[in-house]
Amino acid sequence: MKEVIFEQVGMPNEVLTLKETDLPEPKAHEVQIKVTARNINPSDIMFIRGMYGITPKLPSSAGFEASGVVSKSDEAGKVPVGTRVMFTALGTWREYICIPAALVIPVPAAMSDEVACQAFVNPMTAYGMIEKSGLKAGDWLLITAGASAFGKFAIQMAKAKGIKVACTVRQDAQKSYLQGLGADLVINTETEKLQKMITEHTGEGVSVVFDAVGGVLGAKALASIKAGGRMMVFGLLSLENIPLNSGLLIFKNISVEGFWLSTWMESMDDAARKVAFGAVFGFLMAETSQVDVAAKFPLEQFKEALEAYEKPGRNGKILLVS
Repeated sequence: MKEVIFEQVGMPNEVLTLKETDLPEPKAHEVQIKVTARNINPSDIMFIRGMYGITPKLPSSAGFEASGVVSKSDEAGKVPVGTRVMFTALGTWREYICIPAALVIPVPAAMSDEVACQAFVNPMTAYGMIEKSGLKAGDWLLITAGASAFGKFAIQMAKAKGIKVACTVRQDAQKSYLQGLGADLVINTETEKLQKMITEHTGEGVSVVFDAVGGVLGAKALASIKAGGRMMVFGLLSLENIPLNSGLLIFKNISVEGFWLSTWMESMDDAARKVAFGAVFGFLMAETSQVDVAAKFPLEQFKEALEAYEKPGRNGKILLVS
């Protein structure tokens, strides 16, 4: 089978190669899946570069999230052959993969592979952060990197709860699109002053920040929080740590915490997970929800897919399909 792997960490376009490898055979508790669609997430790139929370065991395949069709069932027959599934696993940029039957999620018939392959990481993170934030209708939320896949999911989910949403972008062309999704305020941080705009529109500042960027923008977002507010950090797109202003933390009683989907999911019981998946699937399949795909490439064209992923102003996910 074909598989995209890397034998050393580094920039994806420099270390990734396409190789022919043996077809994996499932263990008794596993299913074999023919992978049909995979999306490219920032976490995939960080993993390849050796900068993620999970250290790759080299040589390693890339990718964490995908959808596919069960090609060999587990020994107990819990997931029959032909079942369409979505899943997360280490190394999804390959044609076939074997994972425990208990970890796959059947895909609703009305959900396409293109949606299913991005139905976990970003929308579940958005759902989890909104739930954990304690935000109520009328509260202000600031999302950095608002035009990201996460940002667009979070905007829509927050608006459904009556939460007021501000978000940052780097291009004016993205403003009207995010406003159409429900953003109350979209700020181009290349040309507008974030804290000034937030103060003018919210008065005292936002209640919560969801920060995926870090660095200087993260510091400006922190300064835009009202007294008693909080920042939830879940990404580092700038690859620079936030220079924290200790005075803000002390005198405005602001808290800063991290959010990692894996940790949040592990803290939940089965009933809570069922509720979360039900809410996210319901959102993804609603006619009013927007789930964007910018382009699709066959697995063999992973280099072209990475180039498309890196294009500024991209509107939608880049998928690797089979």
